[in-house]
Amino acid sequence: MRYLGLDLGSKTLGISISDKLGMIARSLTIIRHNEEYDKLILEIEKIIKEQEVDAIVLGYPKNMNNTIGIKAVLSEKFKEKLEIALNIPVYLEDERLTTKEATDILISNNTSRKKRKKVIDSMAATIILQSYLNRKGNK
Repeated sequence: MRYLGLDLGSKTLGISISDKLGMIARSLTIIRHNEEYDKLILEIEKIIKEQEVDAIVLGYPKNMNNTIGIKAVLSEKFKEKLEIALNIPVYLEDERLTTKEATDILISNNTSRKKRKKVIDSMAATIILQSYLNRKGNK
């Protein structure tokens, strides 16, 4: 089963993908958007068809105290739009600290600040997806 990982930001959507067995995640791309979610869904649909994706894992930005804030509500609404438009399952995955974790990984690999800015969202999407795959695999 192949999964697509999404990290929805205010300006960009980081995208990752799993292998066909649904075990290993890797960065795929970043899509810039201006909160034009219908256009964004069309771009995601193209990727799903090209990559033969079976399900989506969407980052769920809960607050550090585990409450649901404005960004988490936005993710819930985007999840509903994705499920209706694409007719595939969409799973929410807690994404707290994934951007920090991605930044730490890139810094430890001596990635320049300029390059980090370009890949941070897809790296965060990869961490979100891998976290889901690891948790799913341990059940």
